[in-house]
Amino acid sequence: MFNIVLYEPKIPQNTGNIIRLIANNGCHLHLIEPLGFDLAEKNLRRSGLDYLDLANISKHPDYESFLKSMPGHRVFALTTKGTHAYTEVEYQPGDILLFGSETAGLSEKVQQAIPASNQLRIPMQANNRSMNLSNTVAIVSYEAWRQQGFPGGS
Repeated sequence: MFNIVLYEPKIPQNTGNIIRLIANNGCHLHLIEPLGFDLAEKNLRRSGLDYLDLANISKHPDYESFLKSMPGHRVFALTTKGTHAYTEVEYQPGDILLFGSETAGLSEKVQQAIPASNQLRIPMQANNRSMNLSNTVAIVSYEAWRQQGFPGGS
């Protein structure tokens, strides 16, 4: 399936929603530290409901460590600065879908390391800054899964 990567997430409710999401679509969630919360935090557990045990989650101390653990995988960054719509990609199982923090997005260093052709965006109305992180993860991960024919889904 796909690898959902949250780069330094700050809001526990968003991560909890994403945990519930990946438990339902079969993706692997990777959390890159520092996190803005503790994984045992009440708000995270509440929004993730009882899906924590059903989700595949890994934690990484930094982006470089994460990349070393995932050699050979394509990385697609979702950013408001993206040059291509998320629907223009032919996703492949194992692809990495990278999302920045709710408050700062991706660091400049991380964003510059990803080719412009792999920096994707979700179309929005003019003059809007961004979308909610968990909504963005849902939109993109379900498009990638749809392209594969929803394997494992019922």
